[in-house]
Amino acid sequence: MNRNRTATTITILGLLAMGMAGCASGASSAAEGAPAADGASVSELRLGYFANVTHAPALVGLQEGIFDDDLGDVEVTTQVFNAGPAAIEALTAGAIDATYIGPNPSINTFIQSGGASARIIAGAATGGAALVVADGIDSPKDLKGTTLASPQLGNTQDVALRVWLADEGFTTDTSGGGDVSVTPTENAQTLTLFQQGAIQGAWLPEPWVSRLVVDAGAHVLQDEADLWTDGEFPTTVLLVRADFLKAHPDVVEDLLKAHVDSVQWIADHPDQVADVVNAQLEKDTGKGLSDAVIDRALQHVSFSVDPHADTFETLVENGLQAGTQKKGSIDGLFDLRLLNGILEGEGADTVSAAGLGEDTP
Repeated sequence: MNRNRTATTITILGLLAMGMAGCASGASSAAEGAPAADGASVSELRLGYFANVTHAPALVGLQEGIFDDDLGDVEVTTQVFNAGPAAIEALTAGAIDATYIGPNPSINTFIQSGGASARIIAGAATGGAALVVADGIDSPKDLKGTTLASPQLGNTQDVALRVWLADEGFTTDTSGGGDVSVTPTENAQTLTLFQQGAIQGAWLPEPWVSRLVVDAGAHVLQDEADLWTDGEFPTTVLLVRADFLKAHPDVVEDLLKAHVDSVQWIADHPDQVADVVNAQLEKDTGKGLSDAVIDRALQHVSFSVDPHADTFETLVENGLQAGTQKKGSIDGLFDLRLLNGILEGEGADTVSAAGLGEDTP
């Protein structure tokens, strides 16, 4: 397979390929504006992520040793989750310090905690989510009476599915009732249930969209990219516990360096991305993806440190419409100061918090 075509889907906002080792001085100014550390040392950073292609910066950073290199004496330990709400539970309980995660669970924890729980410190991926369905379902009207899966109640794809169904005139509820039954299911189990005919489709992130298409004969009924301006919508962001950020801005800064380096590595090595991602997936799950699946998946995802903060008000409205989120403000959800300090040090364009937090180093 020629994997060079993945380069057309990988973006990084003009980050320079060289000089990463010199970014500490540029990022230091960001740390000056961040909350002061409490003086306590930390020897470990506990990081969450999913075994999904949409979390490729985490997969690459681990497989290539980028996190280990950039965090130095701070050991990075990891925990793999199926979907965002489970990762939020771990973050809230203090079991992890930061996680790669979808935007909707990030919004939920921020609102439910009154803004005290966590901050989005970077973007990671856009695109790579779709509704895939069985043969015989050729238009939305064919979905009445069907059962569809999503990764977890209240996760980003679950919200997208419920809002899309409502826009198409269908009712759903969080207990599986309505014109279309939405059943939150772990992604691997979704594939099995689809192959058995127990469900008729699912709204999923990559590589699970491609798994159902390539391995189970599904077809895409709705690509989520077609619902957003320019096809850009955030799939994965990097979220950190607010108290960890306040206590250890230097460690969070190093985490962001590793994240930026990982996204840059993806941009610089388009012909190696599939193999490296697959190697980490095999380590995490015991089995890698076929060339056909991972190549298809990478064609539908872009990687960038921009969290696309300007889309988050719409995501809040979607969560409310889906019935999976409480009302509340997301002012202050983003803290992009450390990230923008790193980007400035690299001579790259900074990213915006869209008035929903801080972004000036």
